[in-house]
Amino acid sequence: MKIGFEAKRVFHNTTGLGNYGRDLIKSLSTLYPKNEYYLYNPKPSQKKIFSVAANNVTEKLPSTPFYKKFKNYWRQKAIVNDLVSDSIVLFHGLSGEIPSGLKKQNIKSIVTIHDLIFVRYPELYSFFDRKIHFLKFKKAAVNADIVVAISEQTKADIIKYLKIEASKIKVVYQTCNDAFKNEYDNTQKEKVKQKYQLPKEFLLNVGTLEERKNAFSIVKAVKKINTKLILVGRETKYSDGIKEYIKKNDLNDKVIFLKNVPIIDLAVIYQLATVFIYPSIFEGFGIPIIEALYSKTPVISSTGSCFSEAGGPNSIYVSPKNHNDLREKITYLLENPEKRDEIKEKGYQYVQRFNTENVTQNIYEIYKSVLK
Repeated sequence: MKIGFEAKRVFHNTTGLGNYGRDLIKSLSTLYPKNEYYLYNPKPSQKKIFSVAANNVTEKLPSTPFYKKFKNYWRQKAIVNDLVSDSIVLFHGLSGEIPSGLKKQNIKSIVTIHDLIFVRYPELYSFFDRKIHFLKFKKAAVNADIVVAISEQTKADIIKYLKIEASKIKVVYQTCNDAFKNEYDNTQKEKVKQKYQLPKEFLLNVGTLEERKNAFSIVKAVKKINTKLILVGRETKYSDGIKEYIKKNDLNDKVIFLKNVPIIDLAVIYQLATVFIYPSIFEGFGIPIIEALYSKTPVISSTGSCFSEAGGPNSIYVSPKNHNDLREKITYLLENPEKRDEIKEKGYQYVQRFNTENVTQNIYEIYKSVLK
């Protein structure tokens, strides 16, 4: 069968939403090679973050000068003409959106909704962005045949805020890139350690440095701990406050900022880390936690939200705003290597439920059920 995907973020987003689409399409094309997968991309990508290598995967761009200019109109409506022309039987909106007019053309549809953070934490978004996001997500959830939520937390939010019946929502967890599932030898680790001038032991946080991710709490927590902290991620205005605090409290030798780290290097850094810390206030799921568990690195994350779904029963959880509690938990793990070993081994066992085969099979079973 021919399956279409809303693929804007597959080609243009280097982080979470893009990774979700790229990983899913790669695994679908490998595990179910008899199908044809069409990726509808509104404009050519400047960065080659995804290349179509498999014979059963095809990138589709707007075909006329008008649609090349009015890309949003093409994505939201006119794309359906291309779907019909390409004989698409099922369309998957990978990040909360599907075009209008699918039902009229008898094209089945699925939409994945990752989170509704813009509803829960409206202060983090502009008024205009909140309204646009809500209208798009609501329209997609109402019109799709099935809504895929990436966690039970997201499912509950879809029911509460978008007023969608629970029976229409299927929870399918995410996996992470295979790079984090590989084990790297000492030579590779030493090369990465030298490249980034990493200390022998360090705490690690990965994610965009923005208010919701709450990296500031880690910096405050390590102020009185004899350790090093590596922050990996794109910087925003939120970073300015962190750097000002570091300068004021003479912590320059404790905190290292890294960005634009290649994925293989990042996977090695995870495996070199002593403890991974993810005190985010709210997420749809928390892929970095999965990456850490696959890397056999013990995790400290936040209470509330979906983090216990990702981290499992053996990771450690703290209130995201309580940096004193976070400091105590960090100190405990640093001083107890036996506990770290226990947590990372049990975490590695737990994370196997998020392996690529399971996640892909769950999505594919939904495809088949919709087409029946």
